[in-house]
Amino acid sequence: MIASRLLSLLIAASPVFAQTPRPGVNYDEEKVGNDPLPDLKVTTADAWMNSRRGEILKLFEQHVYGKTPTNLGAPKFEVTATKMDALGGLATRKFIHVSLPERPAWQGMDVMLYLPNGVKAAPCFVGLSFGGNHAVSAEKDVPLSTRWMRESKDKHIVNHKATEATRGSESSRWPLEKILKAGFAVATAYYGDIEPDHADGWKEGLRAAVSRAGVNTTWRDGEWGAIGAWAWGLSRIADFLQTESHIDARHLAVIGHSRLGKTSLWAGAQDERFGVVISNNSGEGGAALMRRDFGETTAIITKVFPHWFTSQYANYAGRVAACPIDMHMLIALAAPRPVYIASAAEDHWADQKGEFLSGLHAGPVYALFGKKGLGVHVQPSVDTPVGDFIGYHNRTGKHDVTNYDWTQYLAFAKRHWGL
Repeated sequence: MIASRLLSLLIAASPVFAQTPRPGVNYDEEKVGNDPLPDLKVTTADAWMNSRRGEILKLFEQHVYGKTPTNLGAPKFEVTATKMDALGGLATRKFIHVSLPERPAWQGMDVMLYLPNGVKAAPCFVGLSFGGNHAVSAEKDVPLSTRWMRESKDKHIVNHKATEATRGSESSRWPLEKILKAGFAVATAYYGDIEPDHADGWKEGLRAAVSRAGVNTTWRDGEWGAIGAWAWGLSRIADFLQTESHIDARHLAVIGHSRLGKTSLWAGAQDERFGVVISNNSGEGGAALMRRDFGETTAIITKVFPHWFTSQYANYAGRVAACPIDMHMLIALAAPRPVYIASAAEDHWADQKGEFLSGLHAGPVYALFGKKGLGVHVQPSVDTPVGDFIGYHNRTGKHDVTNYDWTQYLAFAKRHWGL
C-alpha cells in the first residue's frame, strides 16, 4: 500500500501528469487553508536590510533549504571552447568548465554562454536546464552530456544517457535567438552536473564531494538539500560572468522553471548580484504559499522529493501552520530588486493563486523602499501581466516555459534596467 501510494505521488509530481485531477489533492478554493501568514515585521527599509532580512534568510536556511556552505574554496574557470559565429553569426558561444581545485572529488559543471555579437557588454539571463546544454541548443556541435539524465519509464524514474534524439529538446524553453536579438546574453548549465536529481543523487554530486563524510553523510536539520546545491551553482556562474568582459555583470537576471524556479528564488535570495529574479511555475517550495494546502502540498513534496530540502522541512507535512515562515517572505527577500512570478492557467498543481498571493503579501517590503509591487489586490485575468517591481502573470496553457513568458521577462528586465 505504501509503495503504491508513493508511486502515485511520483506520477503526480511529474510535469507530464501535473494537469490531471487526482484523488486526495485539493483543487477547491473553498477548502484552502486559512491559517494567518507569518508577520514580515517590517518598519523601515534600513531595518529590513540591516536586521529583518537576515533573520528571515536564516529561517529559510533552518526550515526549508538548508544553509549553503561558504568554505568550499575558490572556483576555477577554464574556457574550453569558443565559437565566434554561433547561431548563424548571431552570437559568440563559449563553454566554461567550473571546478573546485580544493574539492577535486566534484566533477565540476560545464557552462554554456551565448553572447550577442555586436553588443559590447550584454546583460545576461542565468539559469539551469533539465536536459543539458545540448537540450537547450539545437546546434549540432554542442557536446552531448555524459552525466546522469532523468527519465520516466514504465512509471519509474531511471537513468539514461543523452542521445541525439534529445538535442534541442528544451529549445522552446530557451528561445536563444529571441533573447540574443533583444541584446541579452544567456548562461546556462545542466543541473545534474551539480547534483543528479534523485534521492541518492547527492552521493554522485557536489554535496557528497564537499562533505567530510562523503557518501556516508547523514543530513541533519538545517543542512543543505539539492535546491541549495543547485542555487550554489548559479552563483558560481555569476562568479565567472564577473570576469567576462563582454558581460555587463551589473545586470544579471536569474531564472528557473518548476523545481529550478524554486532554485532561482533561493539563489536570488542569497546572492544580491542577481538584479532581477524570475520564478516560472515554481509552486510548492517556491512561490506558492504553503498555508493554502492547494495542489501540491508540503506533505506531498517532502514525501516524494525530500532530497530537495533540508530535513526539517518534512516536519511541517500536514502542519504547515507550525512553520515560522511562508513563501511571501521568500519573495520579499529579493527586495528592493525586481522579482517576477509567473503561473500557467492549467497548472493547478503549482497553485497559481498561491503564487500570486505570495507576490501580493511581499508588497509591504517593497513599499518601504518606495517601490510599487503588484499594483492590484485580485489575481488578474489570464494573459494579463501586472505589477511594477513585483511582476506577475498567469498565462494560457500548461506547466512549461513559453514564448509568451519570455516576452514578459525580456520586457521586465529592459524596463527595470533602462535598456
